[in-house]
Amino acid sequence: MDRIAIVGLDCRFPGAPDAGAYWELLMRSGDGISSVPRQRWDAADFHSPTPAEGRANTTEGGFIDDPDAFDNEFFTVSPREAAAMDPQQRLLLQCAWRAVEDAGIAPKQLAGTATGVYVGIMGNEWAQLHLTDYDRVSAQVGSGNGYCMTANRVSYHLDLKGPSLAVDTACSSSLVAVHLAGNALLSGECDYAIAAGVNVALTPALSIFYNQAGLSAPDGRCKPFSSQANGIGRGEGVGAVVLRRLEDALADGQQVYAVIRGTAVNQDGRSNGITAPNRWSQQEVIGAAYRRAGIEPDQVAFTEGHGTGTVLGDMMEVSALGHHHAGRTGRPMALGSVKGNFGHTEGAAGIAGLIKVALSLHHGTVPASRFAAKENERLDLRGKGLRLLKAPLRLPRGASVAGLSSFGMGGTNAHAVLESAPPAAARPPARPDERPRGIGSALFTLTAPSPQALHRNLAAQADALSARRAPVGAVGWNSHRVKSGHRHRFAVSAPDTATLVQRLHAAVADPALFAGLTGEAAGAPRTALLFTGQGSQYPRMTAGLYEESPLYRHFLDEADAALRPHTGRSVRDLVLTGDESVHLTQWAQPALFAVGHALGRTLQELGAEPSLLLGHSVGEYAAACLAGVFDLDAAARLITARGALMQQLPDGGGMLAVLAGPDELAERLADEPEAGIAVVNGPRATVLSGDSMALMRLDKEFERDGIRTRMLRVSHAFHSHLMEPMLDDFAEVAREVGGGVPQLPLYSTLYGRLLDGEAMDADYWVAHIRRPVLFADAFTALRDAGPSHTVEVGPSPVLSSLTRKLPPSDSGTRPVVTAPVRGADSGGQDLADTVAELYRGGLDPRWENVYETRDQAPYRLSPYAFSDEHRYWTAGPARRSGAPAPTAAPDEPARPAGRSTNTSVLVLERPAPADPVTETALAAIGQVGGYEVAELGPLLRLYEDLGFDSVMVMELKKRLEERLPALVELTVQDLLPRLASVGDLVDFLREYCAPATDSTQERTA
Repeated sequence: MDRIAIVGLDCRFPGAPDAGAYWELLMRSGDGISSVPRQRWDAADFHSPTPAEGRANTTEGGFIDDPDAFDNEFFTVSPREAAAMDPQQRLLLQCAWRAVEDAGIAPKQLAGTATGVYVGIMGNEWAQLHLTDYDRVSAQVGSGNGYCMTANRVSYHLDLKGPSLAVDTACSSSLVAVHLAGNALLSGECDYAIAAGVNVALTPALSIFYNQAGLSAPDGRCKPFSSQANGIGRGEGVGAVVLRRLEDALADGQQVYAVIRGTAVNQDGRSNGITAPNRWSQQEVIGAAYRRAGIEPDQVAFTEGHGTGTVLGDMMEVSALGHHHAGRTGRPMALGSVKGNFGHTEGAAGIAGLIKVALSLHHGTVPASRFAAKENERLDLRGKGLRLLKAPLRLPRGASVAGLSSFGMGGTNAHAVLESAPPAAARPPARPDERPRGIGSALFTLTAPSPQALHRNLAAQADALSARRAPVGAVGWNSHRVKSGHRHRFAVSAPDTATLVQRLHAAVADPALFAGLTGEAAGAPRTALLFTGQGSQYPRMTAGLYEESPLYRHFLDEADAALRPHTGRSVRDLVLTGDESVHLTQWAQPALFAVGHALGRTLQELGAEPSLLLGHSVGEYAAACLAGVFDLDAAARLITARGALMQQLPDGGGMLAVLAGPDELAERLADEPEAGIAVVNGPRATVLSGDSMALMRLDKEFERDGIRTRMLRVSHAFHSHLMEPMLDDFAEVAREVGGGVPQLPLYSTLYGRLLDGEAMDADYWVAHIRRPVLFADAFTALRDAGPSHTVEVGPSPVLSSLTRKLPPSDSGTRPVVTAPVRGADSGGQDLADTVAELYRGGLDPRWENVYETRDQAPYRLSPYAFSDEHRYWTAGPARRSGAPAPTAAPDEPARPAGRSTNTSVLVLERPAPADPVTETALAAIGQVGGYEVAELGPLLRLYEDLGFDSVMVMELKKRLEERLPALVELTVQDLLPRLASVGDLVDFLREYCAPATDSTQERTA
């Protein structure tokens, strides 16, 4: 048999709410037995120390906490449907989701795939209680019960298209489900499979049966293979594993808990009674599993036995194992059973044992078996080559092999052989990757369906990461892979795990900080890149980012290689070594181009494709290159010529920043022909350029009139008539280089508007040197195009401060402003913060480029933390003492106990119930879904938010017709397009019913 990998798991058993707690319980030999909760049945009413008819001999058992808790809003299940569903379905939905996450997969990524779901289940007490109350049977009660639905619910809500079936072979159900799932994987029927088991005890029926059959332990505890063994103790729980073909798991780099080498299933046939075990069938199924696994019995280090703790059952099981292991007197095989910790979980027994074996192989330790201290000498364990584990067994290095038995009360037996996951050396070697990757800082992201769920899961992740050492790169990488797919997003950067944990805890504790680090994705962001111009340069600009980010390093090197033939030296080295000559125009301009190009290309590779572009003066060269106006080599030649020719101009010019608008300056400039407007950055932010003496005269006038000014430190009078001596030489280079039409929307600071099919050719670039920079006009036009974010691309956020001073748009909205480099101390974290900001706004980055290859390693994060605020159990008077009552009738939908009023479905704005149609519509929606009218806001979507389906729509139509006779002629086809939201439906009904309502009012008058 080819091997199957267990790549993910989750569970919930008595005393163990998750897999980590389950392992801790096993290692301390914990006891999960407690008294029967009053929520189930009044144990006193059904208890008798003697085998009296209709009574159980114990009030103890293994019970999980809060089986009524269900996060229905997460799965978009209406309260009414949730209240009708078997709790086993609810538990399994959440467990399956968490198991898939544990496998390193965002569950929504499996949507549409041929993933199989195989569920072991033998109890259906919820259906017995509800489907027999015929007056209260509804569509929700019908679909909320039945074995098949436990598997089908998972397939439906995760949109899985593979086989989906429930398996009932009594106590062996979930291990048989694993067997079937493995065979489906090996046959190619599916590529992933979820195998699970679930059991919730709702009535004392099986406890009474066990007692009447002489199988029930008076203290409610299984004592496997012990001299104290005196029967079965009932237990409950849920567990799920994610299975995959081993070769596929290894090829994808998934973590593997353990490997299933072989499984086998058979039947007792005609034995000494249908519920009596058959030793010969048990030993044959074990042998068959060994043969399929290709192992010899002496290779098995330990076996997780069925181990119910009944005298006959233990004797038969030990005899069956002894048939294969009796020759191992010197090195007996270890034997135990998890049933000693929390009882016999019936349909979930096999999955409980499988997860225990998988964790034991994963941790290299087998927990001690509870009640092993007093082994049953009549079993002659030593003579059969077996021993009970009285202390944890440390497994030797290398591969270990384990067995697992699960025997059904009706005679269906199953056995599995597992082994340790292969060492890393067995994995295929990583392919050499020459692509540059990595931004220099980790980025942790988290998503959830609502802000409340996001905050709850953020707290869970912070606590989990605080409790263990974790590589920050792997944590961040897996957060994107696993915790994605929901509308509400959180993102934060961190250079190391300690900082990450600190920032997570801070966000949990501070509502304002939490709000600032979250966003709601309603589609990809519309991003504008603003390229900074000359004057923003400084020695060692972006040196920190170059050192920390391989991705940025690659593109700065690329720009340097393109510039070097024209500059004669390395612009990159000039920038990074702190050479003060970076302020000289001949070096400042190519250096700023190199930085702008490298940052722009880095953002592109990270998935932040620009929707809009703008460059301030010399910044327009990098913007044009990114827009496809010319290639990198051509841009490098042109920008180098520009800087060199300007540097050759004679001194004598200057630039003056004036806190005044162009119109205010026109009259003054008319008297100073040697000075003119060079830049317009805002309504009252203008830069003059020209002869230094003329500027000084103007400066004195401004000072006299109380107008604030600032003389800029520049080498030349840019964008003035003093540039004209170099224009002919530059034009010659520009004509050779050429320039086409931008392939992306580019807002020209030469024209102060969007370029509409116009080429940025030689004439454009010549005029670009001489004419003013119309930044304010260009940015205003860009802003009016509706970008969601502006990202300043340059060594410091100069333009960002200018944009904040510009008047807002007519709508009053402003784009979110961010910058990947924020000054001389910037490194990878500032770039990561920019990606985080865009992610919160809806960007789905190319995560493979965010992280270096070494960080793209699997790491298991804490699973999703579901809400336990909503409680769905039975309501109303019990039909008999201790028995849960049925759900409410359709006209009186059951309400969840303790339902939260702070949920993702609540909207403060509600349709004003000022007319009978509105009141009727809201009441009908509330009755069908089980919602209070006060919860129903107009923006809530019936399908996506309120969990409506075709059955509920038909019921909604019926209820509306009963109250609004005018709707009798309305067809379902007419109604369906009007169900987008509560508000849409209400508006439609009011319009549709208006003539009838008006006529009624007229007759009444």
